[in-house]
Amino acid sequence: MNYFNSNSSSVPKDIILLAVRVFVGFAMLSHGFPKLQMLLEGGKIEFFDFIGLGPTVTLVLTVIAEFVCSILLILGLFTRISLGFLIFTMTIAAFVVHGADPFDKKEMSLIYLSVYLLLMVFGAGKISVDHMIEKRKRASDW
Repeated sequence: MNYFNSNSSSVPKDIILLAVRVFVGFAMLSHGFPKLQMLLEGGKIEFFDFIGLGPTVTLVLTVIAEFVCSILLILGLFTRISLGFLIFTMTIAAFVVHGADPFDKKEMSLIYLSVYLLLMVFGAGKISVDHMIEKRKRASDW
């Protein structure tokens, strides 16, 4: 049985997508929450400035990706948009922030990047807010 056929209405596929979304979402929250606390403390912010807009702006963008988008990913709300931000953030983390570091320093961001890319391809699944919104839209269209 092919659980990942996009035409399939397989319950196991949707349960696996939910489990992956929830697990990886909470795992990334553990990285985003300390950054959110750093931002809210109000002290001097020392953060990697990869786009030249200053460490505060870069930290805000990273908090949006790692914290806010992770919550959206867990809910399955605006999933692909959130994944776009997360994919961008993990790409920067792996290839810019840790670009000169050995593989073991890049490994975690590459693993997150891989999972986010898979979720981008397969979507949030039927156990998501996105699916409920889409289902309601289809029901209201005559």
